[in-house]
Amino acid sequence: MPLRRFIYTLTMYLLTPAILYRLAARGFHYREYFERWRERFGFVKDTGKRESIWLHAVSMGEVNAALPLIDALMRRYHGATFVITTVTPTGSERVRRVYGDRVMNVYLPYDLPASIRRFLDRIRPRLAVIMETEIWPNLFFECEARAIPLVIANARLSEKSLRGYRPIRPLARQALASARYIAAQSATDAARLQELGAPRERLGVIGNLKYDMTVPAQLIEQAHTMRAAWGARRPVWLAASTHDGEELAVLKAQAVVLRRFPDALLLIAPRHPERFKPVAQACRSFGFVTRTRSEDVVASSDTQCFVVDTLGELLYFYAATDVAFVGGSLVPIGGHNVLEPAALGVPIVVGPYLFNFAEISASLLDAGAALQVSDGDQLGGEILRLLADPALSARIGRAAQDAFEREQGSVLRTLAIIENVLEEREADIARRESAKA
Repeated sequence: MPLRRFIYTLTMYLLTPAILYRLAARGFHYREYFERWRERFGFVKDTGKRESIWLHAVSMGEVNAALPLIDALMRRYHGATFVITTVTPTGSERVRRVYGDRVMNVYLPYDLPASIRRFLDRIRPRLAVIMETEIWPNLFFECEARAIPLVIANARLSEKSLRGYRPIRPLARQALASARYIAAQSATDAARLQELGAPRERLGVIGNLKYDMTVPAQLIEQAHTMRAAWGARRPVWLAASTHDGEELAVLKAQAVVLRRFPDALLLIAPRHPERFKPVAQACRSFGFVTRTRSEDVVASSDTQCFVVDTLGELLYFYAATDVAFVGGSLVPIGGHNVLEPAALGVPIVVGPYLFNFAEISASLLDAGAALQVSDGDQLGGEILRLLADPALSARIGRAAQDAFEREQGSVLRTLAIIENVLEEREADIARRESAKA
């Protein structure tokens, strides 16, 4: 084992007790961390003798981005065994909700050689597709050693992440060199990946898979049903994927809105399950009449705050709202997916921290398809302005939908890359078999 990889691997082993402690601590808030810990060390179900197609998406955001690609792969390679790995319970739950038993869903093991080998021995992938920013050296090297072609799809790399790789940049460069192809979201992402060490001949700007999301046919009908239950004419706004540090600003904004529209309804969807109960308690502490999705199913006519404490339903609530604030942007999280409301023509409000979706957010803001506030104190005023001006809301919503539709097509381009990679693999196998004969 080369020295850099040896030092990295030794560090990972030394950190394992701390990793286990963190896993146990999170398990007190979310039991699935306890129940599936063996998967983190590669103890997964054996898929049998058949090779699988394996795709990794770290969390719910990456899973949502990957869904159109997974669907396309399932159509193209009908009958293949599909393995979808995640790192978070929210991502895992999203996979299971969408695909059920049609795929094998497990957690990605830690980047320890023994765990990686055990995992690969049991799923036997003919292809590995890694979504977005996950660069795990031991995983990449082990795939290369086994001649498993690895494609990084929807690849992105923020300036912050680029700096974060600095201590292991030579190792990251070697890992990227083992990938068969790196499909970058944008020219900026491609430039950063090349700076990190991605080979130019295996790197291309393919676009963002999130633009190819599909809107379920029944979505609008279900949205109308929900609005009818809570009052079809009420002003409704959604605070989506909120984090600790944002909910207070959201609740203050609702207080501003209620002074102008006493019947206004706030839908608030915390990003992480451990925030569900604290957010519901915070709503009630403000004196708001509060209901939750898990207990009450739908908001009643007197509900002022409705906490979406379920997973995988955010798109339905986007379709039922008049205005959407997308969270993770008032605090330095970097923002979350603004394309879901854009696809539905919902006017969008974001905060100042957008580095996770910098180019997408910039294109929407430049097109007049979103509004940006500098801090939480401005949020209530902007939400109120949109709710009070239907013409402005409609104009921003149309601009968002137009911008979304212009950027579609990445799934087909990524699928073509994967097909070429698999054809090259088959040709390599044929050449080796011919040489043996």
